[in-house]
Amino acid sequence: MNQAVSGAKRIGFFGWLLAIVLTACAAPSTQQPGLLHTESDPTNTDRRSSVRMELAAGYFARGQFNIALDEIKQALLLKPELREAINLRGLVYAAMGESQLAQESFKSALSFYPSNADILHNYGWMLCQQQRCPDALAQFDLALAQAKYRAPSRTLLAKSVCQARSGRMGEAELSLAQAFALDPANPAVAVNLAEGLYRNNNLERARFYSKRVLAQNEPSNASSLWLALRIDKRLGNNLAVDEYSQLLRRSHPQSPETQALKNGQFYE
Repeated sequence: MNQAVSGAKRIGFFGWLLAIVLTACAAPSTQQPGLLHTESDPTNTDRRSSVRMELAAGYFARGQFNIALDEIKQALLLKPELREAINLRGLVYAAMGESQLAQESFKSALSFYPSNADILHNYGWMLCQQQRCPDALAQFDLALAQAKYRAPSRTLLAKSVCQARSGRMGEAELSLAQAFALDPANPAVAVNLAEGLYRNNNLERARFYSKRVLAQNEPSNASSLWLALRIDKRLGNNLAVDEYSQLLRRSHPQSPETQALKNGQFYE
């Protein structure tokens, strides 16, 4: 499933896996004129920490990790147990390759919020990246066990990657099928499921999911077109192969997939 993971990277798969719900990072709202202040209104500390977290998330997204850490530090000075800040700090350290600091941050976050599915997911993904698959799968299962978790398909997708890396291909396919049932419109789920089915020679089912990806995403990216082309090549659908070949050459002339097409590397 290595090519499946590679293809997922090209459609933003890893970014999606690491996405966190920064609920405290919405733009601070100002009180509307004519309304009395109540206890539910955000405090000045809430607003200031929210602004810091917005900035931190923006710097993290742009790869400016040190500045993101500075903003997180300022947010934690205002609110030492701010869940989003401790969680994001772990992600920043993980992105910087500071595995020990990342683990300490996630463990700290979980000491305050042991049932938070977003933190469990992110910690699990970091462990998966470190090839610590049994530990990662345990964190994913804990995340999925949370009754109010809003993004189970994301964790099922991450779980499938970890299962595939540890050679548990049947379990990986099952996790992907569960993710697809929950989120059929997600292209990362469908393309990975199609890739797994293709590699297991389940070609008609692979074609079904591959065509869903192409239908839902216009313009199609190179990896999803290349997968569809290879599936139809194996099925002997020459007209479809010609169509995908022309589209791939026209839309993505410099892509590795187009180079593989030119070299006839359909089955590597």
